Amino acid sequence: MQQELETRFLNILDSDKERIFRICRTYASDADDAHDIFQEVVLQIWKALPDFKGLADVRTWVYRITLNVCLRSNYKLQKRKKKHVQFDSVTLENVEDPLPDMPGQEAAFAALYACIQQLNETDRSIVLLFLEDLPYKEIAAITGLTENHVSVKIKRIKIKLSTCIKQICDVR
Repeated sequence: MQQELETRFLNILDSDKERIFRICRTYASDADDAHDIFQEVVLQIWKALPDFKGLADVRTWVYRITLNVCLRSNYKLQKRKKKHVQFDSVTLENVEDPLPDMPGQEAAFAALYACIQQLNETDRSIVLLFLEDLPYKEIAAITGLTENHVSVKIKRIKIKLSTCIKQICDVR
């Protein structure tokens, strides 16, 4: 039984680890936070695996766990940020550009992910699942929305992202 559980777990990680990390990276403020969130997702998958009954597709189940952990981590991070002291005399002259000049595609991806970071949690979850090429039906199952609502939200999110990316590119 334990060997079978370990094999299932390793198969899940092998097939989904890159997708999981991409989602974690989008919710994290930096790469270290993304690794921490990723580890928490892996731990939660391991803990929940014995209770997984197979009523949903494994991939849907993994995405649901990933999004829940990311949303919880994001909430905890926001609570921590509220506790930080603000300094009135801080100058921003020496602050590095978060999107340094990058050739073509890398700059476009950086702009896209910067814009995704600005979306609310629901929209961010939807667009991340959409970028993973999940069908609307599966996105609906993961998010708890109707398939039609997912379709409408994706159209609106595309408009928001397009506007945001244009603004970032115009600034550069």
